[in-house]
Amino acid sequence: MKLQVLANHARSAAENMAHTLQRTAHSAFVKETEDFTVMLLNRRGETFGVPMELGATWYPGLTYGRAIDMIEDYRPGDVAFTNDPYSGFVATHAPDTHLWKPVFFEDEIIAWTGGHIHNTDMGGAVPASLSRALTEIHQEGIRFPPMKLVREGVFDEQILRIMTTNVRKPDLNIGDIKALVGALNTGERKILAMVEKFGKAAFLDGVDALLDHAEAQARDILRAMPDGQWVFADYADEDSVAANPCRLKLTLTIRGDEAILDFTGSDPQLASSLNVPSGGDPRHTILLVGVYYVLYTLNPKILLNTGLTRPFTCIAPEGTVLNPTFPAAVGMRSLTCARLRSVIFGAFSQAVPERLPAAPAGNNCIVNVMTTDERTGNRIIAAVNPVVGGGGGMPHRDGTNGSGADAAYLKNTPIEITEMETPVEFVRYGLAADSGGAGRWRGGLATHMAFRVFSPDTRITARNRDRGFFRPWGVLGGRAAGLSDMVVNPGTPGERRLGNIDTAVLQPGDVLDIRSAGGGGRGDPFTREPWRVAQDVARGYVSVGAAEREYGVVIRDGVLDAEATDRLRAARPAPTAHFHFGPEREGYERQWTPAAYDVLTRTLDGLPIHWRFFAKTEIFSRMAGRTGADGVEAALEEVYARFPEMPRANKPMIGEAAE
Repeated sequence: MKLQVLANHARSAAENMAHTLQRTAHSAFVKETEDFTVMLLNRRGETFGVPMELGATWYPGLTYGRAIDMIEDYRPGDVAFTNDPYSGFVATHAPDTHLWKPVFFEDEIIAWTGGHIHNTDMGGAVPASLSRALTEIHQEGIRFPPMKLVREGVFDEQILRIMTTNVRKPDLNIGDIKALVGALNTGERKILAMVEKFGKAAFLDGVDALLDHAEAQARDILRAMPDGQWVFADYADEDSVAANPCRLKLTLTIRGDEAILDFTGSDPQLASSLNVPSGGDPRHTILLVGVYYVLYTLNPKILLNTGLTRPFTCIAPEGTVLNPTFPAAVGMRSLTCARLRSVIFGAFSQAVPERLPAAPAGNNCIVNVMTTDERTGNRIIAAVNPVVGGGGGMPHRDGTNGSGADAAYLKNTPIEITEMETPVEFVRYGLAADSGGAGRWRGGLATHMAFRVFSPDTRITARNRDRGFFRPWGVLGGRAAGLSDMVVNPGTPGERRLGNIDTAVLQPGDVLDIRSAGGGGRGDPFTREPWRVAQDVARGYVSVGAAEREYGVVIRDGVLDAEATDRLRAARPAPTAHFHFGPEREGYERQWTPAAYDVLTRTLDGLPIHWRFFAKTEIFSRMAGRTGADGVEAALEEVYARFPEMPRANKPMIGEAAE
């Protein structure tokens, strides 16, 4: 049996699973936006087949092994499930309900089918269950540890009754879950067909060979990179509501065909829901999503399965934002994961700068509405549309507009469908001019969406709001992109700018206006062909003023002025820095230097976990007028004096003990 034949069968089976789910799901967020996954799993629960056309792209390296082992005595027809982020570390926030089914052949489990759907709501403190403001997992909705949902083909009605009692739109939840069960059944049939075609032994050996081949492909890519160590950091705007930045730091080390991703220096576990529950797994798929994008960019023919994770080892110290301890809230982990991908992209960009793009927007805002439909009197909760920003400028073309790179799998719902199912009226849906970072290859434009509501006390959740302060970065002379924004009733006396707040209450006639960030630019914008800039101006992508200011291209009365353009471009030296972060980050890092963060990391690492976020917040509050490591040391002494009960941190910084 040729390995590629089995790979094609596995992908086809997964595609069939995805089509089954998409066509039978109930919620728009699953059937239109496609926030779901399906996969084929080997006997150990490792992924060996995923679809390429439908669904989310987060989980090709996911393993269900720890969750599978928490249940005993699987029988034919059983389906297990969980949505608890701290039980088996398969689900990573409560709305993601994961199901898996054993595939029996000759009374033996030879494989599993699995997948997840993002439920519109799992109960909890806010509609849609997710908000940055939540501080513990118990606020984020009902959780089910791994247990059997279907026993020998029969649903456990008691479990379904518990779920329907605790969620806001039970019909959507149950409908989507049953659609996923149908998809798992489809996958089971396809696996058995493969066994029938190839034989049991050849199938099992072939599945192992698929993972080995993906591993070999990943190692080939790493071997083609230079050995070395690269450091990169990026920030989410806020670590909690209207608070301080959340910093992620990565030290990437490549040696031969292996890589270590050390996230030491990232922020402590947060008292908000931005934590990422990796469970300390050195190859947890949620830590490696950015790596999959890098690998696939460098080899689009790579097999997507758990074998890709084998050459990589992640270090995420316990009690940090990337490895929190129970009961830390984790509902908004997708915001932090977007920044995590940016950090990985930035590190690899230094290793192979000629091959990788600038930063994507990195703020895939998901908008949900809970309101009353005045047409029917029914209470509605629904996802409206993802507001996804542009992709970063590529080595060979502009970034994709409005559907950028690592969040492109979140498909837009046609506004006609949304207006039919949800009582809102769209007043704008398109691209935002001047939002893509300038470059030889321009960053992709931001998405700009606005809609009006009609019922009193309409509650909006807009999760993953970010990039309102720290811009998506440009590379190799390219410029950072435009920032995101969210405004109620723009251009009126009642205008309210909401920043990164992710919940709001609107009244009849109110308009919510949301703009994502754009993608960063790549390459010196003064080397972009003037005709391309003129074309961007004609299309409304770039304003006349920005064309002159950012690209050195002069447009007069709609016509390119070639002589004025040549004079303007000749007067400016070429940029030399690898990254351009924008004035906001540059100003921030004049105060919060790498040395300042080293002191902060050493201090927090030496404290008990439950003190760390508090200590960080108190140190930040005392940094006014202070800069650098000395400023952090002075602020820390004030914190010790104010809170003598806080333990003294005396653990050496990473590397100090060895010197």
